Amino acid sequence: MSSSFLTPKALGSLIESSVLIRSLRHGRATHALIIKTLTISLPSFLSNHLVNMYSKLDHQNSAQLVLSLTADRSVVTWTALIAGSVQNGHFIPALECFSNMRRESIQPNDFTFPCAFKASSGIRAPLVGKQLHGLAVKVGLISDVFVGCSAFDMYCKTEIRNDANKLFDEMPIRNLATWNAYISNSVLDGYTHDAISKFVEFRRVGGSPDSITFCAFLNACADTSDILLGRQLHGFLIRNGLNNDISVGNGLIDFYGKCQQVEFSEIVFSGIYKPNDVSYGSLISAYVQNYEEEKACVTFLKARKEGFEPTDFMVSSVLSACASLAGLELGRSMHGLAVKSCVEGNVYVGSALVDMYGKCGSVEDSERAFFVLPERNLVTWNAMIGGYSHQGNAEMALAVFEEMTEGENGVSPNYVTFVCVLSACSRAGYVKEGKKIFDMMRERYQIEPGVEHYACVVDLLGKAGMVEDAYEFIKSMPIRPNVSVWGALLGACRVHGKPSLGKLVAENLFQLDPLDSGNHVVLSNTFAAAGRWDEATYVRKEMKNVGIKKGPGCSWIQVKNSVHVFQAKDTSHERNSEIQIMLSKLRRDMKSAGFIPNTNFALYDLEEEEKESEVWYHSEKLALAFGLISISPGIPIRINKNLRVCGDCHSAIKFISGIVGREIILRDNSRFHRFKDNLCSCNDYW
Repeated sequence: MSSSFLTPKALGSLIESSVLIRSLRHGRATHALIIKTLTISLPSFLSNHLVNMYSKLDHQNSAQLVLSLTADRSVVTWTALIAGSVQNGHFIPALECFSNMRRESIQPNDFTFPCAFKASSGIRAPLVGKQLHGLAVKVGLISDVFVGCSAFDMYCKTEIRNDANKLFDEMPIRNLATWNAYISNSVLDGYTHDAISKFVEFRRVGGSPDSITFCAFLNACADTSDILLGRQLHGFLIRNGLNNDISVGNGLIDFYGKCQQVEFSEIVFSGIYKPNDVSYGSLISAYVQNYEEEKACVTFLKARKEGFEPTDFMVSSVLSACASLAGLELGRSMHGLAVKSCVEGNVYVGSALVDMYGKCGSVEDSERAFFVLPERNLVTWNAMIGGYSHQGNAEMALAVFEEMTEGENGVSPNYVTFVCVLSACSRAGYVKEGKKIFDMMRERYQIEPGVEHYACVVDLLGKAGMVEDAYEFIKSMPIRPNVSVWGALLGACRVHGKPSLGKLVAENLFQLDPLDSGNHVVLSNTFAAAGRWDEATYVRKEMKNVGIKKGPGCSWIQVKNSVHVFQAKDTSHERNSEIQIMLSKLRRDMKSAGFIPNTNFALYDLEEEEKESEVWYHSEKLALAFGLISISPGIPIRINKNLRVCGDCHSAIKFISGIVGREIILRDNSRFHRFKDNLCSCNDYW
């Protein structure tokens, strides 16, 4: 079509279409056509369209230039520029434009104020927001429902709760968006009970909630673990035919997952006619939160088969599953998929990568993922400190903690940070530094220590041989010690040969958790290690009499996408004959090199030769022998164990690492051990 037939109105429509399809090229071509077609000055509405187009497409300089060439600038022109700036996150320039508009004596309207309020909340500037509020009152627009709602949201986002509540109470008209803003912001700010009461009030005044309201209410129920109230809402949704809304369905999946009712998450998911990527992401997250990591991975694969592209939320959730499973190879595959999907730079995905590699024992990969991240949040820092903590590398954990907290851009640590740092100190025997960190919590950061922190300090003192000091520390605790606190001390009594104190500690443990087999076993082992066989046998008999069964200790190793599980004295593996041959060879080589088995860990009243045979067939040694015959030289052997590695196995694997010239990484239920050249990363302090 010839350009001479295009009217100004048609040209305006072309500019609008450029915004809709987000095509700057199309918009610039239309702008050139306007200049070519209209020889006279541009009509003001076309200037407004151009300012809006350039601003919305994030070309602020071009928008400013068109505005400067517009003679009769109106509130519409300025609002178009301000709205586009806010939409693209340019909050300070948006407020500067607002000020320039006021200098031209142009009054803001009911569209301008919401944009300005959003800009002030975007830069967390409550003083600017209050000034805007005053201006809205002065020009008589604060009673407008959209202006009032945006002012209320600004007060919530800038954490001025009292002013937000006053404004809400004074509003003559409240629309759905206003109620949603109140409920959603209450949940985000931790005022969950306030959010629930406002939802009830909204229903009492005849309000009709939408999917945003329902999801916010479900989040409030999840945060308070109020499963009954959430189920009541679910019943209301079914009765009113609102449960078919996919956003509500996704909210229900998330709610049941957070309330440890993952089976209901599955039911809700199966009832969604066409699940979207959020549906799959919510179900994957629910599985991870409920320790169903394998199901999380299977669900992700199902989503990929359905054609869904991996989102940052999906990838970070699956990486968390890999971390819990210690699935390094699967985690690396997810890392590759994250790179391919261009989400590896996302701070949540990046943090999950740092955490996954750290928990899978590959701290070098964790470091690489940490240092390439363009942005780091508190979770990222905690994950890196936690990675060093798992390795027992307290020096690096403390260095990262110092880097995190120092300087102008320092990040304030939280509860989890101190658990990670204290754990690192405990695993490396940094008693002085650990005590300093513990004192720092209250004095410098006003964080009240929790039971996890006390357990770390008890473990720190106990492992350092200060068992009586650890007991006195427990007696001085302002909160009641739990199983983890007493358990840490019981383990120290076992290691340092304190059977009498161990018996006293065990009595406290039995009161808290009488059916836990682990505590009985540790006490029995403590007596056995001290040669008090009668008492060790008595504890075992007591376990049998009250029906307490010890869970089997096992070790597992992954070879070529298959997981192989071993128990002590296991001969059921299909390659058992080869495993036994490798064990015999290792035993001969170690004996020739001077290795002496530590038979104290047999924990049975047997003859010395029988004890040697007993400790030689522990599950981790069987897994190691299988790894040596199955994994090519040069590739690290990675073994997982559900219990702590025993002292004899630890010494033996150290010895074997030097004999066979292999790196062996063992993850037990306490920490990682990296064996290489007759040494272990724990420096024999564990």
